[in-house]
Amino acid sequence: MLRHEFQPGRLVAGAFLTLAAVIYAGDAGGIWETPWFVVIPVVVGGLCLAGAVGSLTGLIRRRRGRSVPQGTAPETTA
Repeated sequence: MLRHEFQPGRLVAGAFLTLAAVIYAGDAGGIWETPWFVVIPVVVGGLCLAGAVGSLTGLIRRRRGRSVPQGTAPETTA
């Protein structure tokens, strides 16, 4: 049983922010050289993609919510 609903927008945002952290950690550890401005497009692009995914998810959930047959009571969670 799920404790909360799945939110793919947050998953995408977390993945891109983790990628930015890995890029900086590799630079700090001396594995590679990374200019400071390289992470900006990664973070901004990830947040834009996460926003688009979140909007699309909300649109899909609203559309699926309308397809519930009338006369049936929605399930309530306590």
